[in-house]
Amino acid sequence: MRTLPFFFLFAFGLETTFAQSGWFWQNPLPQGNSLSGVSFTDANTGTAVGFSGTIVRTTNGGASWVSQSSGTTNNLWGVSFTDSNTGTAVGYGGTILRTTNGGASWVNQSSGTTNNLYGVSFTDANTGTAVGGRILRTTNGGASWVNQSSGTTRPLYGVSFTDANTGTAVGYVGTILRTTNGGASWVSQSSGTTNILYGVSFTDANTGTAVGQWGTILLTTNGGANWVSQSSGTMLSLRGVSFADANTGTAVGEGGTILRTTNGGASWVSQSSGTTNILYGVSFTDGNTGTAVGDGGTILRTTNGGVVSVQDDRRSDIPSDFAVWQNYPNPFNPTTNIEWRTADCGLVTLKLYDLLGREVATLVNEVKQAGSYEVTWNAAGFASGVYFYRLTAGSYTETKKLVLAK
Repeated sequence: MRTLPFFFLFAFGLETTFAQSGWFWQNPLPQGNSLSGVSFTDANTGTAVGFSGTIVRTTNGGASWVSQSSGTTNNLWGVSFTDSNTGTAVGYGGTILRTTNGGASWVNQSSGTTNNLYGVSFTDANTGTAVGGRILRTTNGGASWVNQSSGTTRPLYGVSFTDANTGTAVGYVGTILRTTNGGASWVSQSSGTTNILYGVSFTDANTGTAVGQWGTILLTTNGGANWVSQSSGTMLSLRGVSFADANTGTAVGEGGTILRTTNGGASWVSQSSGTTNILYGVSFTDGNTGTAVGDGGTILRTTNGGVVSVQDDRRSDIPSDFAVWQNYPNPFNPTTNIEWRTADCGLVTLKLYDLLGREVATLVNEVKQAGSYEVTWNAAGFASGVYFYRLTAGSYTETKKLVLAK
């Protein structure tokens, strides 16, 4: 295989510079049912649920998604996994489904209600809370669910627990409820709004964010004693929110809206999602790695926190072979560039692996025209060490080593 020096491409090709969204589309499944909830336990392993009982699962960071049999046609709205095997999904008609084998099988559990359930949060394999027209609690993995007194008849759409005792639920006309005793009692908090609140995410007992109708974003740093309105910059409703730490969070919503903060919500920056579909759910496992889901089976993925990167797209007039160059700089911290060339139009994947051969990121997974390309990997959220990147284009595969030195 010939490997041409990169300057050779400039002599025969056209160089253009463009901005590429930090969110890339993952192939939706054929049924196209809307996805309304998503839960990842690590960068690779996640489950999304949606309309008509849809459940889909990935173990490779979304490079592929596999349909699972839910045993129901009810719409599913929320899902919570505590490890790669153990998870619970909830939905219309009081539906509660449970898996202890990564979704190979889902078992219907008796909720004791026909009220719709919209959100669920588990802190360990046994202890969880589901909300909707009721608040339900289990301490035995769902073998039994107990109805709790919420003090309201308003529907609740989101719930977040940071430990077995401490949790917050949000819902209709700005409702916020708080418990510090596992739901034995729920206390109403003043949200300062009558807008519907759809999602909530706490990173510790005190620090949390709620999002909702008309671009509403509320922040508390004292466990909800006070909620402060933040400027979202949009009037579109926000449906889901996920924080990786007290400062770093992402909210998603109508019109394909994605908003990002890295300063605890002091400012929110709009990101390009590449879609106008409603995004209902989002799950981040660290500051950089996240997945958003929504209408029509939409699945979006980022491995750089959704940041737009400026890249060179160098397309040779007549590329004659395949090649991938050594990344530069190498060693690097925290970003490095990888260049490659393809000779034919076709599916190209560029994936990152650790020393144990575990896939840690997917940089490219799309059809590319013949030509030469470059992509930037931002490894800010990864540990120092040796990694490998593998380019696959048709029958061509090549792997090279790169070193992250922090």
